[in-house]
Amino acid sequence: MKNIYHIILILFAGVFSASAQQESQYSQYMYNTMSFNPGYTGSREVLSVLGLYRTQWVGLEGAPKTMNFSAHSPIGERFGIGLNIANDQIGPTKNTGATLNLSYTILGSTDVKYSFGVSGGFDNFTVDNDKLTRRDMDDPLMSGVVTQFSPNVGVGFYVHSHNWYLGVSAPKLLKTEYYKEVKNTTYSTQTHFYLLGGYVFDLNPYLKFKPAFLVKAVQGAPLAVDVSGNFLINDKFTLGAAYRWGASASALAGFQITDGIQLGYGYDHDVSGLRAYNSGSHEFFLRFELVNKSKSRLVTPRFF
Repeated sequence: MKNIYHIILILFAGVFSASAQQESQYSQYMYNTMSFNPGYTGSREVLSVLGLYRTQWVGLEGAPKTMNFSAHSPIGERFGIGLNIANDQIGPTKNTGATLNLSYTILGSTDVKYSFGVSGGFDNFTVDNDKLTRRDMDDPLMSGVVTQFSPNVGVGFYVHSHNWYLGVSAPKLLKTEYYKEVKNTTYSTQTHFYLLGGYVFDLNPYLKFKPAFLVKAVQGAPLAVDVSGNFLINDKFTLGAAYRWGASASALAGFQITDGIQLGYGYDHDVSGLRAYNSGSHEFFLRFELVNKSKSRLVTPRFF
């Protein structure tokens, strides 16, 4: 229990504070874009299913663990449909959310495509108060397991060509207040805004390089900026690095096992004050795509 004091700080700085980043964070954000931008839905032009698991700050009791499942597919040339399910667990709190995404794409005069997306779903937030150190152990409002269900909607815009992409989104527009009956408790969700982009450089027939970025903004908190660079070698191996400003540096790797199956791994080294209390973060993903062997994208799979 020697780390419980640090966990309490994390909980009240990250989960129970309206001024902190409240959404899930991913080092391999370039692979599960639909989870925060519904405009991306169906843009891979095939059925794409992804499972991701992240364990953060290993060795720190109660540290965040995230599981994410998403599936999306085009419907004809202009529409896309998708489902995203995420589960976050931080100490005594657990949040499970699901959204249904829909997108509509406008084909440009060149190879540029403009996609508009909307999402609708819910979050189910649970707190086991008996796992918290409470000032008043007899307070009935701060004991037992408390669950709160809340609906949400989101919007997103995503534009891309064969070698670049840019998107802006707000995946959760509705504000939810928690513990309203508890005095001096101010935890409420805030709208997060995302801006992302990337460009693929064809260095030679066997090597591609993609720099990318993700910016997250929420009222009351500083901008969260992620930058990354990945090399795709012979359309099979991916090697790269990422940096989350003031938080972590990451090593990224991936392997295209078959034409339709990709495995990826990311390791984060903490560069913040928490680095003395943990041994880093690990993130794994597995993506399956129902590819059409008649399409040329199988020979040179899109790098985003």
